[in-house]
Amino acid sequence: MKKVITIFLCLVLVLSCGSVAFAAEKAPGFGDYDHVFIIGVDGLGATFSQVESPSFDAIFGAFAYRYDAQTEKVTVSAQNWGSILTGVDYKTHGFTNSNLKIRERDSSSKNHSIFYYTRQAMPDAELVSFNNWDAINHGIIETDLGVKKINCDTDPKVAEAIESYLDEGNVPKLMFVQLDSVDHAAHTHGGLSDEYLTAPRRADTLVGSIYNAIASHGLMKNSLFILVADHGEAWHGHGGRTREESSAVLAVAGKTVNQVQLGIDAHNRDVSAIALHALGIKQPSQFISKVPAELFGKTKRTVPKTVTIGTGDFTTADLDDDPPFGRKITNAFELAFHTVASFLLTWMDQI
Repeated sequence: MKKVITIFLCLVLVLSCGSVAFAAEKAPGFGDYDHVFIIGVDGLGATFSQVESPSFDAIFGAFAYRYDAQTEKVTVSAQNWGSILTGVDYKTHGFTNSNLKIRERDSSSKNHSIFYYTRQAMPDAELVSFNNWDAINHGIIETDLGVKKINCDTDPKVAEAIESYLDEGNVPKLMFVQLDSVDHAAHTHGGLSDEYLTAPRRADTLVGSIYNAIASHGLMKNSLFILVADHGEAWHGHGGRTREESSAVLAVAGKTVNQVQLGIDAHNRDVSAIALHALGIKQPSQFISKVPAELFGKTKRTVPKTVTIGTGDFTTADLDDDPPFGRKITNAFELAFHTVASFLLTWMDQI
């Protein structure tokens, strides 16, 4: 009888130790956050390494970032925003700039967005997406998930809409934002123009404003704040595979985020894995998106309460102004190059 009791107690001890060990093995950062805010800046590339970006430096300087994370091979918006939000590569999700505007998706579609997985895990969660380029809300984020979709025709209006939304008492579990004027400046004035390099400074100001709006409502204490670009710009715009086009900033700030430069294998589509991980949602089996091993630690850290934003450098001509006639001719050639290059690169990857 004593032998039986001894064996039973040993089993209980083993199981207890196993439970403790299992709890201790929880991956750093998993489920540590109540909210995730993703700020996407279209066409930003790695330009925050080239221009003054005080908001970026204040928010992410003591946390984790890489200016030149990898993009999808086809450096076009739909292919990259699609991967950023679905965690799969562009050949798998199949989004293009054209088909996003034609068809909407619901939850019966393949390659769900991170909003779908968040809704499945948290049925009552507040989910919201603010976009300047409304194709994202139309063709990537599913229609039947109860995601609030807010489209604005300028980036400042996006920032104002976010501030109003938060002031109304909304507390989102997951929020996605897309700012478009950096890409617009490249398409209008050229990817190496002064106007293009002005646009990231303005974007930095808006990123700071959005951060401060979130922080002013006390949400940053338990939130993950992510900044990501879909692609960069070259002289002709984007769509090819130059270093400028294929580099995209990826930056993360939060209470358990390490102060580290992300590794060379960091990819902009890793945003989807990072967001779900932070909310404690298991990674979908089809994801090739991943959480960088160096991103999260066990030490609790303090995020900025607010940041001092820059002036945005509004000294050049307004970025929404019509370009001069000569630039319009150049734009026509660049658009043709962009279209042909994107088609050929996509076609070559399919064979």
